[in-house]
Amino acid sequence: MTVKDDIHGQIVAGLKDAKFPINTPEELLAAFPAGADTTCRSGNLEVTAGETGKLLTPVDFPFRDAKKVADTIVERAGL
Repeated sequence: MTVKDDIHGQIVAGLKDAKFPINTPEELLAAFPAGADTTCRSGNLEVTAGETGKLLTPVDFPFRDAKKVADTIVERAGL
């Protein structure tokens, strides 16, 4: 499994109980189990939900599902 696939899967899993659509960055952070402190790890890479939120822009919202959130974050992070 690649780092990209690993992080993608962790984001999707972290949002499994989220209520969609998610309309704002604040709603997205609140949807993660530990909020902004939720951490994804793969190999030597460690990233928090708060850090990944900096990769998103207002036009990314609303998110309709966890896969789209993960797709957007891993693409913008260049994983």
